[in-house]
Amino acid sequence: MTQDLILAIDNGTQSVRALIFDLQGNLLAKSRVPLTPYEAPQPGWAENDPDYYWNGLCRACQELWALPQAAGLRERVAGVALTTQRSTLINVGEDGRPLRPAIVWLDQRRTEGLKPVGGLWGLAFALTGMAGTAAYLQAEAEANWISTHQPEIWARTHKYLLLSGYLTYRLVGHFVDSAACQAAYVPFDYKKLRWAGRHDWKWQAVPMPRRILPDLVPPTGLLGQITEAAAEATGIPAGLPLIAAAADKACEVIGAGCLEPHIGCLSYGTTATINTTHKRYVEAIPLIPPYPAAVPGAYSLEIQVYRGFWMVSWFMEQFGHLEQQLAGEIGVEPEALLDELVSQAPPGAMGLVLQPYWSPGLKVPGPEAKGAIIGFGDVHTRAHVYRAILEGLAYALREGKERSEKRSHVPITELRVSGGGSQSDAAMQLTADIFNLPTARPHLYETSGLGAAIDAAVGLKLHPDFATAVREMTRVSRVFEPDPANRALYDGLYQRVYRQLYRHLQPLYEAIREITDYPKSVTRTPRRRQK
Repeated sequence: MTQDLILAIDNGTQSVRALIFDLQGNLLAKSRVPLTPYEAPQPGWAENDPDYYWNGLCRACQELWALPQAAGLRERVAGVALTTQRSTLINVGEDGRPLRPAIVWLDQRRTEGLKPVGGLWGLAFALTGMAGTAAYLQAEAEANWISTHQPEIWARTHKYLLLSGYLTYRLVGHFVDSAACQAAYVPFDYKKLRWAGRHDWKWQAVPMPRRILPDLVPPTGLLGQITEAAAEATGIPAGLPLIAAAADKACEVIGAGCLEPHIGCLSYGTTATINTTHKRYVEAIPLIPPYPAAVPGAYSLEIQVYRGFWMVSWFMEQFGHLEQQLAGEIGVEPEALLDELVSQAPPGAMGLVLQPYWSPGLKVPGPEAKGAIIGFGDVHTRAHVYRAILEGLAYALREGKERSEKRSHVPITELRVSGGGSQSDAAMQLTADIFNLPTARPHLYETSGLGAAIDAAVGLKLHPDFATAVREMTRVSRVFEPDPANRALYDGLYQRVYRQLYRHLQPLYEAIREITDYPKSVTRTPRRRQK
């Protein structure tokens, strides 16, 4: 029997999906297992049992094979690709078992008082004004928190893995990961796409022995074969090759067809981002590297709005009780009713403008940033607030587009949108209007899984190269063209109001932080020894 299909496993924040694609990018069968994004044993913490992810993966695969539409497809699968959420980290012991819960990427704990990067690197950071950025990265690193607060766990750590590396270990039986999954506070050289050299400052910022990190394979490379134990747990045929893909955002980019740098990929997911694929290394913000692309040797230049379309969930929880009740009565998802809410407010939300910094940033915005909504009047309703959320996210991503263009010198001339928000016609249209660019919805929603399948198709030589694979496996289902009248309105609000907000509000954000101590500042005092 011909083996001409790809099994893609996509372990995101909200769910894990098992997906079978053909070589034309058609989704032949799909199983989805919802996930609880995290448990919070303390305020600001976000953790999960690593085996919770593994069990979800196994269940998704077993449910996939049981689907009527999957009958006869398992024997045609040529290989497997895995993509996962980024920056979720797991410590395992010598027996490969987790030593503590995974720290999920949404975790907000910080490690204050660490010894700053010293030597020539420290001097260089001080002279260039980047010492604060380096201190922020140190404070954010999960490894620094574990080594400081749980030194006995750190001492027993045999391997320090991203979720992608842990699930790969469970599938193939050895510690290896894709280089394109390394998007975290670990000593990774984002320019050379390998672990950092021995003299790199990152080993000072996040101290750890090199031996606890996994081997790395570039995307399209072979990670290993599915073991007998993994086959029994998942139903995936033993011996099938597991091909290296990339982290979920990077896979989304090529799954949406954004292989060239002039095509911007907007991800309207939990974190909203704008990405472009480049063969040249470009830092959109100094010291903040581009992430590895799903294409070997390429970079995914990314600007993100950390809470992104999480804000839609926030709005639903705080103000969407009517939609939740009605959705339950008619048997649909509450978010499906929000497009009707958007239509109740005109473009521009009658002057209501939102700055979507619901979580602070590193450089743009700074760590003191907060969210803001201005322009309230007695005419405004929750419909205006909801529309202002969508518009504020689009304004922030347009600002990211302009920053990316300035740094890369490559104009973005068209957009593709993936993620949950791409299913909203209202969100798609206002995006086209705010960016003044044709904005396309890909032919299917599962762009991250499709991007992983593209990596596998190229790695298995089922397509000769990425240009062919992207051309054959991606396409556009609908294009939203900018409305000239709306474009002019949005451009005025963007240029004269939105772009001025942060500059005017930053001193007030700083004052709020000084008064309330939230968000906390990074201190530079030496770290105390743990008793």
